[in-house]
Amino acid sequence: MPDITSILFLYVIVVLSSIIHEYAHAWAAYRQGDMTAKYAGRLTLNPIPHLDWWGTVLMPLLLLYFFGVFFGYAKPVPINPYNFKDQRRGMIYVSLAGVGANFLIAVLLGLFVRFAPGLSVSGLFKFIVMINIWLGLFNLLPFPPLDGSKLLLAAVDYKGGSGGFTRFVQMASTPFGILIAILIAMTFLPYVSNFIFGLIVGG
Repeated sequence: MPDITSILFLYVIVVLSSIIHEYAHAWAAYRQGDMTAKYAGRLTLNPIPHLDWWGTVLMPLLLLYFFGVFFGYAKPVPINPYNFKDQRRGMIYVSLAGVGANFLIAVLLGLFVRFAPGLSVSGLFKFIVMINIWLGLFNLLPFPPLDGSKLLLAAVDYKGGSGGFTRFVQMASTPFGILIAILIAMTFLPYVSNFIFGLIVGG
């Protein structure tokens, strides 16, 4: 069986990074004029309101313990884009906020490691950097319910336009879409995340 300490360590880092991701969505929606997340108690860094007992607690811990892999999710932040000052730009800002929060964590901690490699916590920081790079990249994939799909829909005007784009959105919205996202995450994202990790942290 895997080491329980390592499992809990990985679990805590991923969950806390995901909670910061969701908080960033809530904060961006609030800044764009939508109070839905605030009224739902999600404009907070308190982990409890962001937890989904199946997706954040039971499923990821079971997968980690028995299979050594992590898959889970924090409770999605409720938003109402009709409340945004600018619906199209508002959705782009809100979608980017979560991904941006993960990359910001990666860059800030990565720079600490790069310029102060002798820190006793540099190993911990490297791990957090890699986790947040991976979370940011995964959420950029254009498959619902990931942020990349919302960015794609907001950035491209496909009404009556590209039939190919419309078909892609329809395909990505099926259960096969998230399966493709997981396949990409397992096969290609490690190479991309390692490359970005090297750029931030250095050799």
